[in-house]
Amino acid sequence: MIGPYDTVENQLSIEALKKRNSIKKGVAFRFRTLFIFENETILDYVGEDSYVIDFDDVVDKNEVARMVRNTYSKFTEKFDFRKIGTALHNRSIRALNESNVDIDAIVPLLA
Repeated sequence: MIGPYDTVENQLSIEALKKRNSIKKGVAFRFRTLFIFENETILDYVGEDSYVIDFDDVVDKNEVARMVRNTYSKFTEKFDFRKIGTALHNRSIRALNESNVDIDAIVPLLA
């Protein structure tokens, strides 16, 4: 059993995926968090959210950053609900460090 003072490693990653069909463009953001205790993964949790945009719409860096923040918020809300009654009930997902997200690399996916 994991106690409140036990060290549990928490890793967070984000992946941006280009989405496109004949009438719309879009992007999906996939967050993943790993909880590791005593060198064993005890939880591998993944959440994804997609954004669909008209071809004519131009998306700037601020809008992409807002999409990332909104996806992260939904990801953490679902995790906080699902962790109730588990060994991770008193743990949180690592905070999003936006300076580690390369927004400039994501914007061209929506061009």
